[in-house]
Amino acid sequence: MATNNIPSRVQLIDVGPRDGLQNEKQPVPAEVKIGLVQRLQDAGLKEIEVTSYVSPKWVPQMADNHEVMAGIARQAGVRYSVLTPNLKGYEAAVLDKPDEIVVFGAASEAFSQKNINCSIAESIERFAPVVQAALAAGIAVRGAMSCTVGCPYEGDIAPERVAYLAGLMKGIGVQRVDVADTIGVGTPRRVQAAIEATLQHYDIDHVSGHFHDTYGQALSNTYAALELGVWNFQSSVSGLGGCPYAKGATGNVATEDVVYLLHGLGIETGIDLNRLVDAGAYISEQLGRPSGSRVGRALLAKRAG
Repeated sequence: MATNNIPSRVQLIDVGPRDGLQNEKQPVPAEVKIGLVQRLQDAGLKEIEVTSYVSPKWVPQMADNHEVMAGIARQAGVRYSVLTPNLKGYEAAVLDKPDEIVVFGAASEAFSQKNINCSIAESIERFAPVVQAALAAGIAVRGAMSCTVGCPYEGDIAPERVAYLAGLMKGIGVQRVDVADTIGVGTPRRVQAAIEATLQHYDIDHVSGHFHDTYGQALSNTYAALELGVWNFQSSVSGLGGCPYAKGATGNVATEDVVYLLHGLGIETGIDLNRLVDAGAYISEQLGRPSGSRVGRALLAKRAG
């Protein structure tokens, strides 16, 4: 395993507004989501996953997608991405001029069936026209690869399954992919194996890490990805989010915790940690609970003196 490829700069995609909030039981007002996006970009985030265009029947929390996209004050140099599950979703999304669309697939057949009621290969076939339409419109395309380390139904996922999915994504024109440990069971070597499998089809500049902290391994897995040279990561402010189809999966790794780690390693992020903690405090207060970030809680307690 490589250990001397740690990058000097890392780009973070905060997925809190979309992936983080999608499972909240109580409706989160559009103005709160807009306020969160504003605070994230004020903190220096250059990529933000804002919303998704799925049926309100399945994800009612995202029914305000048009309102949110219309309400954000876009900043030059910030990439605003949205999730599109099918061509209908894409056609709704394109009206709001996203910079990037996100399609998704699982490295687990059982998870694919439970999540979107079709096989992995069928899910990629469904996304092919979405990807083609986006690229033709000059919109970037990212592919979220879920369950790349473990699955709630199948258990451990072999790296070969990850390589298979990455190859399918590449085949339909997806420009970059996320290697996601959706249920947070990964450990460093297993995460590295999943990333190395992905690197059979994508170069290091087009692979990102997306880790959940169910077993407290997300920061260790982030470091393991850094060792391979990965410099793109997804995280969620205040550790918001989980997966509705993965029972027991806790939230994404908190952006505040990842930034603290990266700054401690001397890696540039362009992010103001204090402002980021404020963003986490804002959304946590709106949701009526303490921050899900250990760093956020510690820094807020220190400020309180």
